[in-house]
Amino acid sequence: MTQLLHPVEPFGEVNVYPSPSGGLRIVATILMEPDIEGAGCGLALDGSASMKKMYGANTPLSPIFQSASGVGNVVEPVARAMAEYLAKFSSSGTVHLLYWACNPDGSGIEEIGVVNQQQARTLKVTGPKQLSWGRKTKLLPPVRHFVDDVFRHHPWAICVFITDGIIEDLPELKQYCLAYARQIAAGKRNFCKLVLIGVGEEVDHAQLTELDDMFEGSGLLMPSGEPIDLWDHKLAREMRQLQEIFAEVVSENSIVAPHGRVLTPDGRVVVDYSRGVPALLRFELPRNSHSFIFELPGHRIVQDLREALVRY
Repeated sequence: MTQLLHPVEPFGEVNVYPSPSGGLRIVATILMEPDIEGAGCGLALDGSASMKKMYGANTPLSPIFQSASGVGNVVEPVARAMAEYLAKFSSSGTVHLLYWACNPDGSGIEEIGVVNQQQARTLKVTGPKQLSWGRKTKLLPPVRHFVDDVFRHHPWAICVFITDGIIEDLPELKQYCLAYARQIAAGKRNFCKLVLIGVGEEVDHAQLTELDDMFEGSGLLMPSGEPIDLWDHKLAREMRQLQEIFAEVVSENSIVAPHGRVLTPDGRVVVDYSRGVPALLRFELPRNSHSFIFELPGHRIVQDLREALVRY
């Protein structure tokens, strides 16, 4: 799969897959904030040593000189904005915050607390205090903490994890997520969407994509019949709006426009949504299609696909 880094509005996400027929299979979502009753929200911030500079913890300067030098805490404003947004979406009006990847082995979790929108605006985020900065980055502990403990009894939840490094327990994490997804498919557990946001230049994009793709072709379905897809990933530098964390939450049952069409670059109709345009689009294009055209009432959008064609 290739996830386009620059989808045009109104797309939240555009994924390109090679098709068995030799063409390109497109799965695209219309960016919208879902309305989910009983939603819980969590936000986990990487507390590993490689993040110290982003919290402003490594600077030798006094705080009174940091702003002038351009050295400072770049995590805090991101955490405040994301926490406020999640608290606004949450059914309780609050978001559960923590640091993860703490302690030498990277498995430690330090609770920050539960905050509402107003508290999020002035939140102090300077890195872990009770635990030491981690030397490894292990994602399974905070995932289990949210899924098995904090949001176990919520009908639905979304948890956002922010990191700058390489996930060092990826095989164990995938094994846990597969077992959890099977429980969801059997109707024994509720769904929790997991979103990994990479920051900085050392993020392993291949790992993020591997997590995002892990349920492709698994055949696991929600009790409602929709495919189970726990993970999504974003690169912070490419995000246009916070709403993008919901890019994979939309479904084919959500109608966003009364009618619309998808066309090839030369104008041939690929699919005609005469009875309503769903928020989740699935269609196929000829292999060498460098773009596709999306028509909505009063709008004509061209989505470039060339960055995906380089791979296929």
